[in-house]
Amino acid sequence: MIEVRELTKRYGATTAVDRLSFTVRPGAVTGFLGPNGAGKSTTMRVVLGLDRPTSGEALVNGRPYRALRRPMREVGALLDAGAVQGGRRAFDHLGWLARSNGIGTRRVAEVLEQVGLAGVARKRLAGFSLGMRQRLGIAAALLGDPGVLMFDEPVNGLDPDGVRWIRELMRGLAAEGRTVLVSSHLMSEMELTADRLVVIGRGRLIADTSVRELADRFHRGVLVRSPRPAELTAVLAAAGGSIESAPGGALTVTGLDVAAIGDTAAANGIPLYEVTPHSATLEEAYMELTAGGTEFRAVAS
Repeated sequence: MIEVRELTKRYGATTAVDRLSFTVRPGAVTGFLGPNGAGKSTTMRVVLGLDRPTSGEALVNGRPYRALRRPMREVGALLDAGAVQGGRRAFDHLGWLARSNGIGTRRVAEVLEQVGLAGVARKRLAGFSLGMRQRLGIAAALLGDPGVLMFDEPVNGLDPDGVRWIRELMRGLAAEGRTVLVSSHLMSEMELTADRLVVIGRGRLIADTSVRELADRFHRGVLVRSPRPAELTAVLAAAGGSIESAPGGALTVTGLDVAAIGDTAAANGIPLYEVTPHSATLEEAYMELTAGGTEFRAVAS
């Protein structure tokens, strides 16, 4: 489990993380979302002991990362896929990481096979594409077979097949009971991958919720189609609904759920061709949620 408790991190006069608290539990993929400059990478660096907190704490399995005797056996992380020595071969790069944590070379071969790099294990990293380096970074995160995994923008540089692979990998790891925290700006991918979301802005917590709860929070009403829209509008309004015209002659109804709309139409003998509840997409909900937390915003042309 990852626990962030009242975490604050300042760099001089700049506050990157401000009294941030959340918990990432096992058995689910938790998306870590926020605009550029929100403090996501800083938080992950503090969790991994790369930066010291100004105040508060970040714990892995109840202890600071620096207190873990064999850290790669408890937590695996990918923060920067480009942070490798280009003259080193893939197998050797993972080999020295493995030796530093008492992990055998057999495991190195296993993770290279798992991420699809077994065929280039003896190639030098300088010739690796960004997508290949991402796979190598994921292999390093998996090396110690840890129960906690952290990924910062793991799909960068991956082709569609690679994106699908990492999505299935993360969900599979969570299904095994592991704790998975993934930071990403791709809302469409998070909608398919994450079970829970931690959303921050300007270093502060905005939301800690499930994907479904967030979408329902920004409910868009119910889309209704009928061959008698004028009559339907009148009876639904009388029942307490608010009705707006939608494209294609449809109606958008708020204030009444699907059952109430169906019952009202049936009671008045009005046929319905479609009744579809419509929640916001994760991207729409995220944009509304973080509207006040965006530090860098372009001016529309």
